[in-house]
Amino acid sequence: MDPVPIPATPRPRERFTVPVLAFGGILMAVMQTVVVPLLPDLPRLTGASPAAVSWMVTATLLAGAVLTPVLGRAGDMYGKRRVLLGALALMTAGSVLCALTSDIRVLIAARALQGAAAAVVPLSISILRDELPPHRTGSAVALMSSTVGIGAGLGLPLAALVVQYANWHVMFWATAALGALGLAAAWWAVRESPVRSPGRFDALGTTGLAAGLVCLLLGVSQGGQWGWGSATVLSLFAGAVVILALWALWQLRTDEPLVDLRLAVGRRVGLPHVAALFTGFAFYANSLVTAQLVQAPVATGYGLGLSIVATGVCMLPSGVIMLLFSPVSARISTRWGPRVTLAAGGVVLALGYGIRIVDSTDLWVILVGAAVVSTGTTLAYSALPTLILRAVPAAATASANGVNVLMRTIGQAVSSAAVAAVLVHHTTDVGGLPVPTLHGYQLAFAMAGSVALVATAIALAVPDDRAAGTAGTPVAAPVATAKGA
Repeated sequence: MDPVPIPATPRPRERFTVPVLAFGGILMAVMQTVVVPLLPDLPRLTGASPAAVSWMVTATLLAGAVLTPVLGRAGDMYGKRRVLLGALALMTAGSVLCALTSDIRVLIAARALQGAAAAVVPLSISILRDELPPHRTGSAVALMSSTVGIGAGLGLPLAALVVQYANWHVMFWATAALGALGLAAAWWAVRESPVRSPGRFDALGTTGLAAGLVCLLLGVSQGGQWGWGSATVLSLFAGAVVILALWALWQLRTDEPLVDLRLAVGRRVGLPHVAALFTGFAFYANSLVTAQLVQAPVATGYGLGLSIVATGVCMLPSGVIMLLFSPVSARISTRWGPRVTLAAGGVVLALGYGIRIVDSTDLWVILVGAAVVSTGTTLAYSALPTLILRAVPAAATASANGVNVLMRTIGQAVSSAAVAAVLVHHTTDVGGLPVPTLHGYQLAFAMAGSVALVATAIALAVPDDRAAGTAGTPVAAPVATAKGA
């Protein structure tokens, strides 16, 4: 079925579209990270167990993973602006609920609502493709992709300041106010995209994908706590394999699938999805390990014993670098193609982790290594959506980028589990408490750097669009229909 164009309307506020959408992406990342400094104190503040408190992170992860491809497909079908406003509204409502309660059950449900914000970035990238002239799309998409790191860099120090100097509910009131501002700005500045892909929504495919992803990510995120060899975790992984296999068969058989697997597994789309998985893994290890390392006690021989606020300030430069470097990554993609940018990002990521392996005891070296990792992440994250945009039709961009963001999310979840497993198995006793050793951190860096090099190899295997056809023109025409991506 061919896309049905929606009549164009004037764009009086076009110049605000990019900054407003970028603000929404930053808000999404801030919402995901602000709870992290609270986790050690939440059992005392809520009267819940540490295991229950951990679900405030897990619920957001699961909801975001499930809703990102679903809302992307809904945006392609029913209007990207409409779905974007809905995602921002759910995110804001989740903040309000968190601000009003100390009941862990309500907090977990509210954090699940905030998971809907994960769809903001792919929806915004699709809107940018539809709304901007080609010569502006590259830099705008690069900025939009970088908002993930920018928001994470801003969210941690913001939350740390609130945790140290104010009531913890204030943090959620602040994010609620920011969310309401982002929602109002998007309603005012972003017009509805003229490109749609009408059809019947794949409810069965949505249910199957949700069930499979919940089993997979629940097993990955809770495996360290429940035991990787436990019957519960093994059953979750087995269920994920069976459900996702049946889901894939359904997607291949139905006329209007949630995800067009024939398009998604082609080299021009499938390889960027796989690269997103490995890049997400490599990126997330930096955030996880750096925060723990600089807060480690001085008695360990390597730790700096920094406070939560000081740790947040240490993470701030990485977000600033991603903001400043995004235009550079766009120019590299314009000059040499996004596959080269993606490959370069993997190499720079690995270089950053190499610096961390050589020296992780001096603060300035830690900051330099983290900055290099952030630079590589900017290159890679800006290239991934550009590769997708050049390989899929306009009517499928939101759903295709939703799948790409999903792969990054899975990579981050696996990274969290893998880093935790490495650090747990390399500990020493400090003041009666088990603390990761420096060797454990170095192994985590080596693992993340190796994964980044795998992402580089995958990037080099992506077909060169300059050889395949005109840049920006989808080549996979036989399967690039208005179905999903």
